[in-house]
Amino acid sequence: MSRHGRIITRYGAEMLVEDVQDREIHRCTGRRRAAQAVCGDFVLWEPAGHGNGVVLDILPRRNLLSRPAPNGREKLIAANIDLAAVVIAHGMKPNWDMLDHYLVAVHNLPAEPLVLCNKADLAETDGGDFAVRLDEYRQIGYPVIECSVRTGAGMDAVAKAFSSGTAILLGQSGVGKSSLVKYLLPDLDIRIGALSAHSGEGQHTTSVATLYHLPEGGDLIDSPGVRDFRPGRLDRKALEHGFPEFSPFLGQCRFNDCTHRSEPGCAIRAAVEQGQILERRYRSYLRLLEASEAT
Repeated sequence: MSRHGRIITRYGAEMLVEDVQDREIHRCTGRRRAAQAVCGDFVLWEPAGHGNGVVLDILPRRNLLSRPAPNGREKLIAANIDLAAVVIAHGMKPNWDMLDHYLVAVHNLPAEPLVLCNKADLAETDGGDFAVRLDEYRQIGYPVIECSVRTGAGMDAVAKAFSSGTAILLGQSGVGKSSLVKYLLPDLDIRIGALSAHSGEGQHTTSVATLYHLPEGGDLIDSPGVRDFRPGRLDRKALEHGFPEFSPFLGQCRFNDCTHRSEPGCAIRAAVEQGQILERRYRSYLRLLEASEAT
């Protein structure tokens, strides 16, 4: 008889499925209908004995996060996300364009966005524009939490933000996502050992997304760090949606199909010229639009 479960992690063709009733974890393979199952998916699965099972089908998703892969296909990352925390860090030069790319993807899931600025104890080593940039995101309306695993500053706010639903940590390599997970999960090494025993993997790998239950409620998906990130294929309307500060001016352009490049009567460009939209963010939109049109 089939049962309901949730995918905790996936290693190639095999996945670890947690039964939603007894919370037992089972090592499963997937039928054809489950070939695209990812971390966070709710599934129908069937026990096969000795702690193993078969995933029969993927239950309807609320959303699915993906990114373009080098082979031209989409690399699926995780599903059924309520909150996406994009992590940047003091003490290193943030890739602000990548932050924008993540936020565009989050808006189009849709999920709630959060800018999580780690390593706050290194803030005094930042260049002068770091705090200015953070304030720009706050003024747009993004929630921003500055925190430090070393001092514990801001970590209560992080735990509270993650205390319900399913959150995911996103960001480039080196921003300290693993340290955040270890702080929030004091028994992380024990949990990793248990997952490794189920999966047959010799050690934990950060090359796959993994879901953990937080002690104060909520689930957290730890995703692998990347050097670069671009959202999947998005049309102009979806890109506009990814820049919430554009919203008051959309529909006011002279032409309905305005791309906001050089068309006369463009309300977005007028807002940029009047300082109502940051030129840096506008340029970020244009680069994403160009990349989207090239695919």
